Amino acid sequence: MNVAIDRSQIIKPPKLGLVCITASKAVRFRTVTRKRLLQFSLAEQEQLLRNLYRDNLDRLRLAINFCASEGIQLYRLSSALFPFADDALGAAVLSEFADTMQQVGQLAHDQAIRLVLHPDQFVVLNSDRPEVIENSIKILAAHARSFDLLGLPQSSWALMNIHGGKGDRVDRLVSVIRNLPDNIRSRLTLENDEHAYSARQILEICHAAEIPMVFDAHHHVIHEQLETYEDPTVAEMVTAARSTWTVPDWQLVHISNGNESFLDPRHSDFITLMPSSYWQVSWIEVEAKQKELAIAKLRKEWLSNPANLAA
Repeated sequence: MNVAIDRSQIIKPPKLGLVCITASKAVRFRTVTRKRLLQFSLAEQEQLLRNLYRDNLDRLRLAINFCASEGIQLYRLSSALFPFADDALGAAVLSEFADTMQQVGQLAHDQAIRLVLHPDQFVVLNSDRPEVIENSIKILAAHARSFDLLGLPQSSWALMNIHGGKGDRVDRLVSVIRNLPDNIRSRLTLENDEHAYSARQILEICHAAEIPMVFDAHHHVIHEQLETYEDPTVAEMVTAARSTWTVPDWQLVHISNGNESFLDPRHSDFITLMPSSYWQVSWIEVEAKQKELAIAKLRKEWLSNPANLAA
């Protein structure tokens, strides 16, 4: 199927983003489990975290420089970059690296790399259990503090993206978001998912909470059981999601393909199908197992001719 692209409307091609690590060993990070951490004395825990944070900051420098060398201008940080930074001990240790973090953030700025984050699935802002909401805000606060230490702006340029959480809890979700601290709320975005919240529901929530929407075309087609990314609702949602961004050129979307079938939620190695409407978006996170290789393949096969991967 050939899709006509109105190139008169194109200012510049979308920027493709790397998610967390590379397929090669070029970008890797260290971590530690709580079980292992608690095997040590308090002083040993502190030193272990100090070494880990120092090492991961060095590796983040490498990740930023890798992206710059590959012409990748969007990088999703690992949510496990500073494990246990949401605890008092980890927070205190991380503070020791304030100057280094400022330098790393400045490196990203100088290399024109946009840094974003996707906190883990334990962040549920509309749970029926108050302690889950409290812990979710604690996790987001730690990420926001890391962003502040990196010198990243308190805006959706440096976004922290989460899913809607519990289904049928719209009012609670909107209320919790509206009452978040500024350094969290100003960066928060919501993404549609495959099961609990459709793209249209997330769109309504984002308008009510006054935060941007990150549209995921693959989640959308799975939720709606569609047969193609060229279904009219995909382009409609791309445009509708853009209306939630105070700076439309900052709009971010996600792309993945099913591993064994079109509606398979598991990610494939490469992106072989791309919504033609994504050519209108400035920033695209590529959620494919082969990471930087998938980005290179998209540049060659899609950015050179958007009709190639439309179907």
